[in-house]
Amino acid sequence: MSTDTAPGRPGAGPRARAVPILSAESVEVAFTAGFAPGGGRGTARAVDGVHLDVAPGEIVALVGESGCGKTTLARTLLGLERPTRGRILFEGAPLRYRSRDLRSYRHRVQFVQQDPMGSLNPRRTVYESVVEGLRIHEGTAVDELERVERALSRAGLRPPERFLSRYPHELSGGQRQRVVIAGALVLDPEVLVADEPVASLDASVRGEILRLLLRLRDGLGLSALVATHDLGLAWNIADRVAVMYLGRVVELGTVEEVLSAPAHPYTRALLSVLPDSGLGEGPVLLSGEPPDPKQVPSGCRFHPRCPVLASGEAERAGVADRCVGVDPAILGGGAGHRVACHWAAADESGRVDEEAASNR
Repeated sequence: MSTDTAPGRPGAGPRARAVPILSAESVEVAFTAGFAPGGGRGTARAVDGVHLDVAPGEIVALVGESGCGKTTLARTLLGLERPTRGRILFEGAPLRYRSRDLRSYRHRVQFVQQDPMGSLNPRRTVYESVVEGLRIHEGTAVDELERVERALSRAGLRPPERFLSRYPHELSGGQRQRVVIAGALVLDPEVLVADEPVASLDASVRGEILRLLLRLRDGLGLSALVATHDLGLAWNIADRVAVMYLGRVVELGTVEEVLSAPAHPYTRALLSVLPDSGLGEGPVLLSGEPPDPKQVPSGCRFHPRCPVLASGEAERAGVADRCVGVDPAILGGGAGHRVACHWAAADESGRVDEEAASNR
């Protein structure tokens, strides 16, 4: 598999096996919105029983279509949304939601937003934008200029003094995204949560930002959760990949396991449209749109769009009735290749066995 923005694959190693620095444990997030069948308001399960770990110095890519719940999960990991059920843990301790606890937490876990033009105030200089978080968390510090310049330099804006007095409209898209990253780095966080960090950038600068994130991981030991719809990005930057569909993680493993030997039909369909995917099959076009999260299908939530079920392969494997009527087990968040799919568990090629498919 290759992309035109590839900065070079990081090697997945001991990071994936370390004690998690950030975890989602049985997390559910539900919203009351719209109308349910028969009248009344419906409950949309944006995140529906997710276990996910991020180890120190590890980059985890959370991938899926728009509307799958990955942004809501990212916001919940940041403490911007509170779980309906389950909990977020940082260094093994549950996240507390008092103002002072969240302030301390957000000093160590920072957000990198998708759209730099939307997140940067056009009336503020680069200096004012980067220093804002520092002043919110620590007040005015005697060394704030030095810390802003160090953050800009780490974000690849060198020499930093050239950028301090500039405004967002004077910068390129890549430079604006680096300013956003510098605004996170100025607090010396341990974890970055990035939502589609290169989606709004030209292909020519996407690789530069990905290389920057890898350098931050390798040079500063930063951990990161990167939410993206781009499996090419995941291949180039991640140690592990979590594939999300309709609020659930349906496949989880190292980037090599998930993207070189995908087991879930949804993952295989997402990969099939990439050039040089290595799957030996043409693009798989999924029928219809993702289901309404207020009306989650029975059985496997992917079954109404599943090409394996539609083609009769699930029937030949003897699992079609389970696909339609039995909800696959919720996946655990630790190391190991896991998939929430009855067909993959029954696959005679041995890619994923029943124990792995039901491991919590």
